[in-house]
Amino acid sequence: MSVRLKIALTIFLTGLLTAVGVVATVLFAFQRFDHESTYYRADAFLQRVVTLHPDMFALQERFPQEFTEFLRSLVLFEPDTQLYLLDSRGTVIASTGEVRLPPGFKVALGPVMEAIGAKPMPYVMGDDPERMDASAVIAARPLRRAVIRNDGDAPGYLYLVSHKRTLPEGRLAALQSTFAKPALVLILAVVALSTLLAAWVTAAVTRPLARLTAVVSGVTRDGLENIGAAPGQVSGVTPDALRELDATSTRDEFGQLSQGIRAMLATLRAQWSTLRRLDHFRREGVSNLSHDLRSPLTATAACLETLENRWAGDEARAADRQLIEVARRNTHNAARLVQSLGDLAQLDEPEFKLRSEVMDVSELLDDVALRFTERAARQGVQIVSMAARAPAPPAGVPRAAVDVELFERAIANLVDNALKFCPPGATVTLGAVATDGEVEVSVSDTGPGIAAADVPHLFNRFYQSRQTVAPATGEGGKGLGLAIVKRIVELHGGRVAVESVPGTGTRVVLSLPRALP
Repeated sequence: MSVRLKIALTIFLTGLLTAVGVVATVLFAFQRFDHESTYYRADAFLQRVVTLHPDMFALQERFPQEFTEFLRSLVLFEPDTQLYLLDSRGTVIASTGEVRLPPGFKVALGPVMEAIGAKPMPYVMGDDPERMDASAVIAARPLRRAVIRNDGDAPGYLYLVSHKRTLPEGRLAALQSTFAKPALVLILAVVALSTLLAAWVTAAVTRPLARLTAVVSGVTRDGLENIGAAPGQVSGVTPDALRELDATSTRDEFGQLSQGIRAMLATLRAQWSTLRRLDHFRREGVSNLSHDLRSPLTATAACLETLENRWAGDEARAADRQLIEVARRNTHNAARLVQSLGDLAQLDEPEFKLRSEVMDVSELLDDVALRFTERAARQGVQIVSMAARAPAPPAGVPRAAVDVELFERAIANLVDNALKFCPPGATVTLGAVATDGEVEVSVSDTGPGIAAADVPHLFNRFYQSRQTVAPATGEGGKGLGLAIVKRIVELHGGRVAVESVPGTGTRVVLSLPRALP
């Protein structure tokens, strides 16, 4: 649900609930007013009756048959009311109702006490002897005997019940029409007003949000390269979008937010441009440095090899040959480092393109295993290519679109890294399997493994685990081989993962998108 719809719905429901609340309040107030007016009218009526006829008990005792007609004559002009004569216990002695009450019928004395109390009441609800399933507005007055008697008779009460009015069908329809039309008009007016208010608030509130959302979405989708570019370009936030930010720049919170976003975009663009220039300078500098150092290092290595060959049979030069050997080895390591730096800089170039072809990846594993077989044999390590020995897997041939030269180098770097740390008797295994939509290429070994703290950082550039780096001979590498592997896999649209248990071995898995035949 969008913000516009939420705001409109909230205002609409608020207006509707307000209208219902107004109608309910009017109905409650009308009912209360009706009860109060009925109670005051009944109380005043009883006051007049008691004043004119203070000897009600004497009349009832003297003329019991005629007393009921007398009571009815009193309420002849009081519609929807019934008059009762009660004793001190609330027992009905006489009534004007048509319903014959059972002997000894009593009404609750609590409401009677409230009605005759000194504290004025808005109205009192009590028992209706004829309709005991509902409460009615009642009024009561205490009665005293005109002559004091010694029989100890307690005083009684004159009890008036005002029934709820039942209008004839025509008058009821007229009342409903009179009340329903204003209420309906009120509800419709409130709903219409709330709808118009919702539309206005929605437009006023969400229009700046929509503009800000469009600008932020453009930056998220197209990046920061072309902010402020000329209109008509395919990507980037155009000046038209930035002008929308200016249109949102009012003095309220939305205006402050739009100005903040515009300033943030300008800062981000400046920083992004600076970062791009620095990154381009870094890549270009590393590439040029690698190219410039490659030739002198190669010449130095050749000179050292020449000297080593000249002094090969001279026993007097044995110490010099050892120094030459160390210098040659370090020169070769430096040359490999320079080569890796140049290759990594080339892979980081945005314009770098793969020369991909669809092939069976297991064929590359066979070639890499064959290349390292002699070196592994010298170290006492066995290299096994599972792709060369296993039958065709059920999931099919592991085919993927790869740059043969680059991907073969990634596998070679992993095998080379494994051979550096595997002790004699260890095994390096290469495998490739096709899964659902992917090809998983794995290089595993039974070497010393990698500490858990080092695993997350293995593919960081120039990172070297302190527990696995070889001595000062430089055979441990400089932390660029695995970084090159990760970059090559990323260029192929894949990912790399490492599983390692210290003392058991390490398994590196390269996952590539599978190419369907």
